Amino acid sequence: MTAILAAVVLAATNAVAEAESAPASEPLAALAEAPAFGEDASAREILDACRGMMPKDVTVRGHVNRRSRHGTQIAAYRYTLVRRDGETDLSLADKDGREVPFEKSGRLLDTDVTWSDLAMDFLWWDDVSFDADAESESLQGIICKVLLLKKGDRAFRAWIDRRTGAMLQAAELRDGKVVREVFCTSLKKFGDRWSPRNIEVGPPGAKYRTKIVVEDVK
Repeated sequence: MTAILAAVVLAATNAVAEAESAPASEPLAALAEAPAFGEDASAREILDACRGMMPKDVTVRGHVNRRSRHGTQIAAYRYTLVRRDGETDLSLADKDGREVPFEKSGRLLDTDVTWSDLAMDFLWWDDVSFDADAESESLQGIICKVLLLKKGDRAFRAWIDRRTGAMLQAAELRDGKVVREVFCTSLKKFGDRWSPRNIEVGPPGAKYRTKIVVEDVK
């Protein structure tokens, strides 16, 4: 599936932080969940587990905010992402609710976000393998498997949380070098699925990135 920022599209340290305001049993239950895949799982099995956390038919709503290098907001849009029968549609609106036209290629309007970021379509590419440089890594204490996904001349590196099967971080590669980064900075449980709640997107080393907030997943 695409997007899940939407759900395109997780439970561990950040999930606990997100759930601190919830009943005490919820974060503990999150940590008690069985791992999404075994230690000896193949790259394909790990990717399938990640895809399995994402509903086939889904409507995701949220907003996208871009800040300047000085920290001031310079762009704000609301988005609605709908996936039905394998097809994904995206609409953007300004703060007053007026629909905003955009091109699917390149960055969306004046943000750092691309269609792939919101749709997470790279998770549906079929050329998948373990990353040659790091098959496993920890992100803030969360054990992840690192996958390399390719389609034509495009490539993404993705960090998949072993416990939930959710993607916590991704990097777009060009000629082997990272050109854009996608970070999940907090998690939330929508129904029975852990999903990114806040995502930041931007070039490597950027002080201020575009922030995507997932408000609702149905």
